[in-house]
Amino acid sequence: MKILVVEDEVKAAAYLRKGLTEEGYQVEVAHTGVDGLHMASVNEYDLVILDWMLPGIDGMAVLSALRHTRSVPVLMLTARGQIEDRVRGLQAGADDYLIKPFAFSELVARVQVLLRRGSGMRADAESLVLRLGDLEVDTVRRKAMRAGHRLELTPKEFSLVILLLRRKGHVLSRTEIAAQVWDMNFDSETNVVEVAVRRLRSKLDQPFDKPLLHTVRGMGYVMEDRP
Repeated sequence: MKILVVEDEVKAAAYLRKGLTEEGYQVEVAHTGVDGLHMASVNEYDLVILDWMLPGIDGMAVLSALRHTRSVPVLMLTARGQIEDRVRGLQAGADDYLIKPFAFSELVARVQVLLRRGSGMRADAESLVLRLGDLEVDTVRRKAMRAGHRLELTPKEFSLVILLLRRKGHVLSRTEIAAQVWDMNFDSETNVVEVAVRRLRSKLDQPFDKPLLHTVRGMGYVMEDRP
């Protein structure tokens, strides 16, 4: 697990880095709000520990800017113990709030809780967004993108691409596709599956250099990123 500590007090930052490293975490440190925001924006972290009082831009400004682009869990550290301050930090998007001075054991406990929560949220989010090569399909927003270009799919085409992506690497027969997408028993005289696959290919593969939807002769279709 990778943690970013944004703390202007050099001794405090070194203390946190040493302690968290001994707990088995990979730790990076920023000493200003500007550096912290930049590092959090360009790198992937599992957790950000963010001090409120920072030179340049303070922790609240960093948190506000970060929430526009990142959903990483944030633990705020501050000497400001007023209820109003804690409420303000939580409302700004902090996931937890720890008042200085604190016991390191409490910090570790809060870190563990936030990391467990963050892992669960990422797992849920990843299951809703399907990817293969340069193809990305958001199953909640009903949006499909390939190489940065939006694919305009019909509802049935969208259902078909989701089915193929969820079973990527596995050959699906025409019978299985018909049952899953059209809720119908496959009729050998019906070419509905072939027509749907052909139309999907015209949008999914033909405008791009590399096909992702492949025919396995005599067996069916498979979605995979072949070399």
